[in-house]
Amino acid sequence: MEKISKRPCLDQITPYVPGKPIEEVERELGIKGVIKLASNENPLGPSSLAQEAIKEFAPEVGMYPDGNCFYLKGELADYLGVTEKNIVMGNGADDLITLAGLAYLNPGDEIIMAQPTFSQYGFSARLMDAIPVKVPSQDFRHDLNAIAAAITDKTKIIFICNPNNPTGTIVTREEMETFIKKIPTSVLVVIDEAYYEYASDPKYPQSIELLKEGYNVFILRTFSKIFGLAGLRVGYGLAPENVVTDINTVREPFNVNAIAQYAARAALKDKKHVEEGRRINEEGKIYLAEEFERLNLFHLPTEANFVFVDVGVDSRKLFPVMLKKGVIVRTGDIFGYPEFIRLTIGTQEQNRRFIKAFEESIKELQG
Repeated sequence: MEKISKRPCLDQITPYVPGKPIEEVERELGIKGVIKLASNENPLGPSSLAQEAIKEFAPEVGMYPDGNCFYLKGELADYLGVTEKNIVMGNGADDLITLAGLAYLNPGDEIIMAQPTFSQYGFSARLMDAIPVKVPSQDFRHDLNAIAAAITDKTKIIFICNPNNPTGTIVTREEMETFIKKIPTSVLVVIDEAYYEYASDPKYPQSIELLKEGYNVFILRTFSKIFGLAGLRVGYGLAPENVVTDINTVREPFNVNAIAQYAARAALKDKKHVEEGRRINEEGKIYLAEEFERLNLFHLPTEANFVFVDVGVDSRKLFPVMLKKGVIVRTGDIFGYPEFIRLTIGTQEQNRRFIKAFEESIKELQG
């Protein structure tokens, strides 16, 4: 039987491999109490208000969700100080990255992205048979001058991850404002701010101001991180009205489910939960930095809820040893740094457990 002919661009796509689930590790290794510090999830989980909302809305799931996310968009507009016409909703921010490609990329077009950064930008290009142009980072930070210099008449989208995944570094307000003025109006600048709420550096930009000033930006944010709703997949984008219209044209009609919408609305109201998440993250950043310095390990100061650290050994060999100790981390080989790991900042108990397991694992590997 003749096989169905696939699109040639599929040969250029490496499927995304998510962090290993806790349930899978416990099932495979026959252990309990595994902690996952691999996928940058909020260790506090969702707020109590969101959990109650999920229970409250459960009887209504027999009906299709509001495809327009009317109430959630209205509350987001008030929360952010923008108009509802500037908001588009996604099944997580990943969905919006793909939708940007669907809306704007043709075969042979180019996107520009840093290296290393979030892999889904490249996926959105390859899916449309477009070309991802990767610009090496400078000292683990976006090289904005090199990115601007890489623009050609084929460039359609530039992706700036801020704070950047996996490095945790930022583009400052001054750098962003200088950069954005160089970009042709024919190019969409996607500013991925999945970790926006964790950034504490006063030089971190308030990119919504760029939107209000009329720049051609598409700002991505999510309920997966600080709001603790990763399992429900709710993201949103902020953009000029014409970009929102284009994204909505290619968006599936019910891409954000009803429970997710209801829980996100509740999560927006729980300011204490957000502040507690920030407090725990800052506490963890300090503790882990001190421990890495004690262990003489190079690590990057972070403005996110994870740390990129050079562990001095092949992270692919470290991973299974730590797994047996019930600790899941993210290996750095997928970012082009095989001796690094990306470590999610957990509760202090989880952070201490990681350090203990890490020291034990290194001793085992070194014989």
